[in-house]
Amino acid sequence: MSDRSFIKELFQHAATTNGVTVRVAVNFLPEQSRIEAGKWFWVYHIRIENDSDRTLQLVTRHWRITDGRGAVNLVEGEGVVGETPVLSPGQSHDYVSGCPLATPQGSMEGYYTFREIHPDGSQGDSVLVPIPHFPLAAPATAG
Repeated sequence: MSDRSFIKELFQHAATTNGVTVRVAVNFLPEQSRIEAGKWFWVYHIRIENDSDRTLQLVTRHWRITDGRGAVNLVEGEGVVGETPVLSPGQSHDYVSGCPLATPQGSMEGYYTFREIHPDGSQGDSVLVPIPHFPLAAPATAG
């Protein structure tokens, strides 16, 4: 199996915009959940691949987290897990984070804002890159 096909199999959700691909793998974590207390927890692994011809720096993240009752939580902030990675053409960045919900299902989606970095170090245009919608679903036996 090639690296590319392995990556596509590992990450269940992907979207490509302006030469940047965002891949998502999500897993329910029963050991981090407290179902009797109405708390379910998922971990998600994000891989951002810069296949454009520009150097880009991830500056902000914008998440829309929806629980099973339709309640929406918007999360915005600088970078991802405390980092604002710079991705040259052909580079990728991976990180892992988590999401608690008060229901056994929901979904997440959003976008990253990148800033183009020119060869002389000056900053260029902002680039919005969607994060694909992905479901959060606990196994029926977990709730």
